[in-house]
Amino acid sequence: MNNVNRMMRSARAVEAWLFDLDGVLTDTASAHAASWKETFDALLADRAGAGMPIRPFDAITDYEQFVDGKPRLDGVRSFLFSRGIHLPEGEPVDRPNLRTVNGVGAWKNRLVLRMLAHGGIVAFPGSVALVRALKTAGRKLAVVSASENCAAVLQAAGIVDLFDVNVDGGVRSRLGLAGKPAPDTYLYAAQQLGTEPCLAAVVEDAPAGVAAGRAGHFGLIVGVSRGATPSELLASGADLVVSDLAELLDKV
Repeated sequence: MNNVNRMMRSARAVEAWLFDLDGVLTDTASAHAASWKETFDALLADRAGAGMPIRPFDAITDYEQFVDGKPRLDGVRSFLFSRGIHLPEGEPVDRPNLRTVNGVGAWKNRLVLRMLAHGGIVAFPGSVALVRALKTAGRKLAVVSASENCAAVLQAAGIVDLFDVNVDGGVRSRLGLAGKPAPDTYLYAAQQLGTEPCLAAVVEDAPAGVAAGRAGHFGLIVGVSRGATPSELLASGADLVVSDLAELLDKV
C-alpha cells in the first residue's frame, strides 16, 4: 500500500479529530504575530536604549520558531532566551507595563484582544467544511489551543457549537498541563472525548503542535502549511501536509 492510500485509510479509521485553533480553524495567526512583534520590538528598543544592539522580532521566522503554538509565557521565555535576555518571572497579576515575563505576556494579550475586537474573526471555509463533514459522520471533535481566548474566538467565528471539547490555555493552566510541544493537552482532550490517542487525529499548523501530536502517539497527524513549510511540518512528525483542510473532504 503506497503512502497516500495508507494516509487515506488512516483518516477514515480515526474516530476523533483534535484541531488547533489559530492558523488551523481561524485566521487569527496574523493578529498574534503582529501583536508579538509590537510587544517584543518595544522591549528590544528599551534594551537598545541601554546600549545593546537591536534586531527586530521577525513576524515570520521568530514567530514560527519561538512562539507559535506555545503557551503565551513559554513563548515569551523562548524568544527572550534566544536573544540572551533575562527577565524576572513576576506574577500573573503583573500589569502590561512591567518588565517581567508575566508583564510581557499581559502586554501581548492586551494588544491581540484589541486587534481581534477591531478586525473580527474569520474561520477558514475549508476547515469549517471539514469539521461539519466530520460532525455529520459522527466523529468526536475537540479544539486544543494554547490561547486563553479560545472560546471567545470560536464564538466570534460562529463555530463554537461544532466541538464536543475545548482544551484551551485556561484549562491547561488550571490543570497544570505542560504546553506544546509536550503532548499533555492533546492527551487530555482525547481522554475527555473517551478516545485512545491511536484512534485520534491531530491537526496543526505549527511545528510545536505537530511535535506534540507525535509525542502523544496519535494515530494520524495532519499538518496545515500556512506559515510553516511542508518540510518543517513533516520533519516535526506530520504524516501528511495540506495547504487547506478542504483537501481532506474526500478522504474522511
